[in-house]
Amino acid sequence: MVSASRDRRERAKKEASSGLKVSSVENEDLLYSTRPVRVPRPSRKHVHKPRKFRASLSPGTVVILLAGRHRGKRVVLLHKLEKSGMIVVCGPFSLNGVPLRRVNPSYVVATSTKVDVSTLDVSKYDDSYFERKGGEITMEVEDADGEAKKAAYKPSESRISDQKELDAAILAKVESNPVLKSYLGARFSLSKGQAPHMMKF
Repeated sequence: MVSASRDRRERAKKEASSGLKVSSVENEDLLYSTRPVRVPRPSRKHVHKPRKFRASLSPGTVVILLAGRHRGKRVVLLHKLEKSGMIVVCGPFSLNGVPLRRVNPSYVVATSTKVDVSTLDVSKYDDSYFERKGGEITMEVEDADGEAKKAAYKPSESRISDQKELDAAILAKVESNPVLKSYLGARFSLSKGQAPHMMKF
């Protein structure tokens, strides 16, 4: 093997000295690169896959929030957003202080309690509805000393009216069952000795 490669190199030198062109096959053997060749992978950024939701997350299910400022509260699931994979929930706000918002389904626990929301029109509450439009929904808030100011969230008038409309529709379903009303208003918590994986929600 060594002698064959040596013969090719000597033949190439002779051809180069005589003015002849070295063949492309022999040139590839002499100038072989030892570095690995990087092959670009096709991008999958624009490939849209349908979102997979748990079977327990159906519209009207009462879920428990596990993260965020409202963790531990029980809310009503309104519908699922296929584009972002989020779910739309509502407290209602007048009952437990949870407004209409998007939540990651990984941070909720679905319960066996249901609220009939089949008559509610929630089609307009998509991902674009929850995008903040700009200066109209921010306000200045003073700190404890009353000197420094920071921007805080302020809902628009249309958002407030939508919230009141949803609260009235959900409370109309809940008012008939006082146990369900107190259930939504109470915060979920665990005491010593309770194992959540042994519970049935």
